[in-house]
Amino acid sequence: MSRLPITKTPKAYVGGAFIRSESARVYPLKDAAGNFFGNIPQCTRKDLRNAVEAAAKAGPGWAKRTAYNRGQILYRLGEMLEARAAEMADAIALGGAAKAAAAREVAATVDRLVYYAGWTDKYEQVLGNVNPVAAPYFNFTVTEPMGIVGVLAPEEAPLLALVSLIAPAITSGNTVVALASTAQPYPAILLGEMLATSDLPGGVVNLLTGFRQELVPTFATHTHLRALSGVANADERKVLGLGAADSLKRLHLIKVEEATDWFDDAAQSVYAVRATLEFKTTWHPIGS
Repeated sequence: MSRLPITKTPKAYVGGAFIRSESARVYPLKDAAGNFFGNIPQCTRKDLRNAVEAAAKAGPGWAKRTAYNRGQILYRLGEMLEARAAEMADAIALGGAAKAAAAREVAATVDRLVYYAGWTDKYEQVLGNVNPVAAPYFNFTVTEPMGIVGVLAPEEAPLLALVSLIAPAITSGNTVVALASTAQPYPAILLGEMLATSDLPGGVVNLLTGFRQELVPTFATHTHLRALSGVANADERKVLGLGAADSLKRLHLIKVEEATDWFDDAAQSVYAVRATLEFKTTWHPIGS
């Protein structure tokens, strides 16, 4: 007797757990041939607020981890992705990418995680400073994580772009609430499964799926999101700009009209880490 295969029920990853949208809404995901693959959770504004709460709870503990430990955890995530590279490549190919292109994206994502793992205990020396002053005191500038960073992933490069935006934020001790690609959300679903079994504490990275037009306004106005990073079109940038001005957020947005080569070395930099850092200057008298 033949049996029917057990198909996966995709879920978003929030607070270290797999959730369906609180509204129970879903939207269908089809493969490149037009065949139904699964129902993707259509997350709502309440799901976003819940994700921010989870990130807020995880933030202090993650920020207190040593830089070396954060590097170990990021490197371990790269190891896990490398071990499941074929499965992740299949998830990317679901959106129509050629197998070779999908495998190249997975390999580039692994390399990006390792790249930022290497920066965890080095960015302070590069971005912090001992400032020369002509007075009897020392002057130091040190970095601190901002807190919770909102990430808006583009439609293309659904894994590489997402990780390229998340990794620099968590490198320095921030937590993240990310909205995955709407058209190609499955790589983010699979990434959530890897995060759940990695050493990364639950709530440090929260992955939502759904429609940008519904969630972008809440990303813009939520006062506990301290920065927004990602790709946005002109209308979204206007909404995000107005919301950020009202809630005092830092914006680091890439114009969707300007094609970004996520495989290029320019897509990774210590300055991406700097974009989600705050700088504190301390004055200390000499001899005290």
